[in-house]
Amino acid sequence: MKVIDKNKKAFFDYEIEEKIEAGLVLKGGEVKSIKLGNVSLRDSFCFVDGEEIFLKNCLIAPYEKGSYFNEDPRRDRKLLLHKKEIARLIGKMRAKGYTLIPTMLYFVKNLVKIEIALARGKRLHDKKASLKEKDILREAERAIKDYK
Repeated sequence: MKVIDKNKKAFFDYEIEEKIEAGLVLKGGEVKSIKLGNVSLRDSFCFVDGEEIFLKNCLIAPYEKGSYFNEDPRRDRKLLLHKKEIARLIGKMRAKGYTLIPTMLYFVKNLVKIEIALARGKRLHDKKASLKEKDILREAERAIKDYK
């Protein structure tokens, strides 16, 4: 597994409940562009359209050596999941107020895979608590390092 991009902000803004691996429908030179690392998951999210799940606002820069047939860099991309998984995710999203966010984009052999997470948004005080916890861990690691 070769990681291409991680959505670090997702772990700060959301409480991750469950992670799911999905395939991604790509066109033209998008795979070559992804191999070069010209991708960003920063502001992207997933939405449901009928019985399908799509990735919205994911930036895959046009391939430099591609022709004039390059696709729109921020187009909606279909996620490849089993029908049962889609039905289960849609049910959880509607019943409990969850959302689907992409957390990581990576290669498995020659296939581009995306890890999506079923997540619930954090409140402001939760974000402050996680920052405080991170600072405490950092200070403890420094103390251990200085002690040696």
